Amino acid sequence: MTERLAAYAKQLFNLALSAEQQAQFAQYAAELEAWNKSRANLTAITGIEAIEIRHFLDSLSILSVVDVPHGARLIDVGTGGGFPGVPLRIARPDLRLALLEATAKKIAFLQHLARVLALGDVQFLNARAEEAGHQPDQRERYDVVVARAVAYLPILVEYLLPLARLGGQCIAMKGESAEREVAEAANALRILGGRVARIETIRLPEVAEPHYLVIIDKIAQTPHHYPRKPGIPAKKPL
Repeated sequence: MTERLAAYAKQLFNLALSAEQQAQFAQYAAELEAWNKSRANLTAITGIEAIEIRHFLDSLSILSVVDVPHGARLIDVGTGGGFPGVPLRIARPDLRLALLEATAKKIAFLQHLARVLALGDVQFLNARAEEAGHQPDQRERYDVVVARAVAYLPILVEYLLPLARLGGQCIAMKGESAEREVAEAANALRILGGRVARIETIRLPEVAEPHYLVIIDKIAQTPHHYPRKPGIPAKKPL
């Protein structure tokens, strides 16, 4: 089935996947389904074809609209089953990837997956974003910070921007509420040092509703007392 994924990646995103990369995606899908059934609740999306489109191709869409530098440090916040971080790392082996996830069972899956797929130089962070944002080796260290389906944007930017270096970018993968969320996040962006550069529309084959990538530039350092303590951003958005 990965031939279909490769064809779509080339056709839609001008992204060429080698035979080895296609094999990695096939193994990824198999591991995801196996663990999802027996060990951890990783995804509500099941079936190889749906996984290829709604997880893998959706993740790879980032590379079609964002110029991710060679060797960039990229962190995936609230990665869950590894999306979008692991597909990006498969397609771009040069990326230095960190996967941030608060649930220990999901981290165990990601560590297993990295071994099976022979993904070297991947960092696993079993922590909440509010905690990671204050760790000296994580704060304002990343060229690219990505998140998919983690939180409403006024909340999410408090998770993402503290991790991005000055001049870096945050990418929030969103649904139909993207423009409304951007408007409502204006105050949080101002406080935290971010500015929305643009919103890109992504249309996936066999998916009726478009997806949106909200691309945020880090234009100023985030004040040191952000992010606030775990749970506070969700309870009291900026």
